[in-house]
Amino acid sequence: MILVGIANTQRRRDLTGPTAVAKDKEIAPVVGGSEKFRAFIKEELFPEINKRYRTTNEKSIIGESLSGLFVMEIFFLAPEMFDNYIAFDPSLWWNNHYLVRTVKEHLAKFPITKKRLWFAGSSATDISLHTNELATILKTEHPTNLQWTYADEPKEQHHTIFRATKEKAIVWTLGKK
Repeated sequence: MILVGIANTQRRRDLTGPTAVAKDKEIAPVVGGSEKFRAFIKEELFPEINKRYRTTNEKSIIGESLSGLFVMEIFFLAPEMFDNYIAFDPSLWWNNHYLVRTVKEHLAKFPITKKRLWFAGSSATDISLHTNELATILKTEHPTNLQWTYADEPKEQHHTIFRATKEKAIVWTLGKK
């Protein structure tokens, strides 16, 4: 396994998609750069990793909070980029919970390749509302080539969920398939 940490210059810009919500735009001077950051990963970072190391085609991504939102955005908007997705307390409230509101249309265009998704929600009400809703939707609206699980963690807080659930997330996602 090769683990790559990706540094970026403006976290809130790079990890968020566009938004029409004024309150979202208050979190940073510039938001909505996730498409460019995604393109950097696909067009520059992947080729560089493949050039430097002996790799396979299997790729995974993991993130928490805004980076969890980024993971979920890739999962829905560009699912072919990775095989395995892990998101801890993803900020699905972004842009009036756009990703959750549009799940069905994204899943209708889902690729035929096998994908795995593990996501978790803490007691943070602005997040758990949407992670629980997403889990409910996925119970009835998921492609047969998608294996997924949701860890509802109401005893965890936003700042504790990663440490509390990282091991089971990685074991489920990367363990025996």
